[in-house]
Amino acid sequence: MKILTVVGARPQFIKAAVVSHELDKKHEEVIVHTGQHFDYNMSEQFFKQLDIPKPKYNLGISGGSHAKMTGNMMIAIEDVLVEEKPDWLLIYGDTNSTLAAALAGAKLHIPICHVESGTRTYSKTNPEEMNRVCADHLSTLLLTSTEECIENLKKEGLGERAFFVGNPMYDAFIEYSSKKNLEEIELNLLTGGVIKVPNKYYYLTCHREENTNNSDNLYEIFKAMNQLDTCTVYPVHPRNKERALELKKNNSFNNIILTEPIGYLESVCLVNNAEKIVTDSGGLQCEAFYAKKKCVTILEFKCWPETMVGNRNEISSPKAEEILDKLSHEQEIDDTYMPFGDGHSAKKIVKAIEEKSM
Repeated sequence: MKILTVVGARPQFIKAAVVSHELDKKHEEVIVHTGQHFDYNMSEQFFKQLDIPKPKYNLGISGGSHAKMTGNMMIAIEDVLVEEKPDWLLIYGDTNSTLAAALAGAKLHIPICHVESGTRTYSKTNPEEMNRVCADHLSTLLLTSTEECIENLKKEGLGERAFFVGNPMYDAFIEYSSKKNLEEIELNLLTGGVIKVPNKYYYLTCHREENTNNSDNLYEIFKAMNQLDTCTVYPVHPRNKERALELKKNNSFNNIILTEPIGYLESVCLVNNAEKIVTDSGGLQCEAFYAKKKCVTILEFKCWPETMVGNRNEISSPKAEEILDKLSHEQEIDDTYMPFGDGHSAKKIVKAIEEKSM
């Protein structure tokens, strides 16, 4: 079969890596990169590190409003689909790239496989939620990361299309956790210069607009991290660079190390060796869960409720006092609890597509 895969953002590159390796054994895959993440450390480096085939198409579409980005992607993806005539369209997650591909594929009557279907935050203000719901309803095959996602899809009348395969992010985490040692990682500081990773540190990621475009929110997050017993490593999202530097300088947040974005292998290594983790990323809170690291997530809604057991991952508002309080809660780990599958989701994804094609 010819399978056309559309990706555009960091989490999709990671998921696509393990699935692409499995697809390559028996099928032809055409990779389309929309360009949604264009920074080298957020895009090209991932393809290189994870040994993903170079995209046949790079659409170079980024920036602008959600509608403009999605519309431009939809037009460009339609042209590619008409040219390639794939047997299946494979999409991941909940980005504008996901929605644009789903709309283009559905209108051309191409079967669509949506990986990471059925996750619901039930937040009407979350643009990713809108993307995921629309993609689910347009897709032929809905492959979920957890059993709870199956139940969500059943409530929407989509149960017959839904199958639990596990989370390919878990596959990737298992496969790539041993690829980097902490001692070999060098951090490029935003202010210039290079340092080694400290022996003891907390790990912070913060990229969502509600946090990065709001100085008050980011100030509170920095205020909390600066009060911890050791330093915090924070790879800064490109959109947040100037604000992060200004906040650190004006408030003497000297316990926070601001670095350039890092690659996936480096990030996995930092997750595995951190004291604790603070993030606003759906993917990173799952990685913290896989690594058995205490996590506090700065979001207004639950993204992965399966991780929020035994104080392992707790939601916090962007308030320093609340962040510090929840970081202080000890987590309880049950090693028998494995909501994201057995680490073989890539094989199950390919098998599901094959069986649906018969």
